[in-house]
Amino acid sequence: MQRLDEGALRALVPRVLAGLVRRGEDFDAAEDALQEALLEALRVWPEHPPRDPRAWLTTVATRRLVDAHRSEVARQRREETAYAEPPPVATEEGDDTLFLLFCCCHPDLAPASQVALTLRAVGGLATREIADAFYVPEATMAQRISRAKRALHGRRLDQPGDLAVVLRVLYLVYTAGHAGRVDLAREAIRLARQLTLATEEPEARGLLALMLLNHARLPARLDAEGRIVTLDRQDRSLWNTREIAEGVRVLQSALATQTEERPPGRYQVEAAIAALHADAASAEQTDWPQILAWYDELVALTEDPVREDPAAVLGRAVAVGHVLGAAAGLRETDRLREAIGERHRWHAVRGHLHELDGDLPAAAAAYAEAARRATNVAERDHLVRQAARARVDASREWTLTSSGVRVSPPLDKGATRR
Repeated sequence: MQRLDEGALRALVPRVLAGLVRRGEDFDAAEDALQEALLEALRVWPEHPPRDPRAWLTTVATRRLVDAHRSEVARQRREETAYAEPPPVATEEGDDTLFLLFCCCHPDLAPASQVALTLRAVGGLATREIADAFYVPEATMAQRISRAKRALHGRRLDQPGDLAVVLRVLYLVYTAGHAGRVDLAREAIRLARQLTLATEEPEARGLLALMLLNHARLPARLDAEGRIVTLDRQDRSLWNTREIAEGVRVLQSALATQTEERPPGRYQVEAAIAALHADAASAEQTDWPQILAWYDELVALTEDPVREDPAAVLGRAVAVGHVLGAAAGLRETDRLREAIGERHRWHAVRGHLHELDGDLPAAAAAYAEAARRATNVAERDHLVRQAARARVDASREWTLTSSGVRVSPPLDKGATRR
């Protein structure tokens, strides 16, 4: 008996499903049939491994669909009477996963449903895993996926979603993978590479560059105990220089197409910011003036960036603090207080800027408030440690000062002018 490679089996799922849907089968029915074929594979393959696993799954799933068309009760799971390998059937050449991705981004689906269905059908995640990624109950996510399937029921998927929607969903898939499922992040990068071959749209290359540059820093993002390490404290020797070089090359090819009538889009701008961070040999050598200039372009992409893109305006406040001084950065956050002051990242940015300004007690208080508001456990634990570190540093500074030892003021990293 051979040991079944469940990882390889799982990787076949989106390709077989895409082939069935491309052939005109109903999405929901095709997925049900494929799930039955997978169960049969788990039972049969250890004793009778097929020569062509993809063709085997396609054939068995097709049989289930034929049975379903013939009888109302054919959806119930039934055992095969013969364990012989089914005859091969014609399958689409190449990778159909990209086609399936566009189908999951169908214009009739709500954005949340597009993401959920993509993670389910393309990413191969279980409903519970998707629910955990978005901090909702499993029953809620199951309903969301079921609604998405019902919306596609009975129609041929010959009008897939537009490229802008696909790019957004793909980045959300990457973000979900980046939070812990590295294999899903790699799948998002693979699909983004395919997109760049299928379209001349610069934003597709911008997205690929952004993914590569972010993914390159993955080995340094956590310490040996699995705790978050901020960008300024990461061991940059752990960064993947090959991915950085590829990301920069892809970004440059996208930016080369920009014109006054067609400036860089969001993914290109965010990739440019990531490239500048990746280019710095140390945190102290970061080119903050250029980063601030790119943040200015980023916030200009939306009519109301404070409400529509709070992450961008908070990132810009940090850049302002490093370029024009911490006090200027804090004034930026004061301006944002009413709109986004209840979010934990607003308080975290305040903590960073207070620390940059040398006000460690204020930094500790801001980090502590950010930790109190954080919903992600890893982020909360990180912010608690940040607050504790700031308190210890403040106490040490007070002790040295009160004992008569002169303490030099902190280096003002914001002294540089644009």
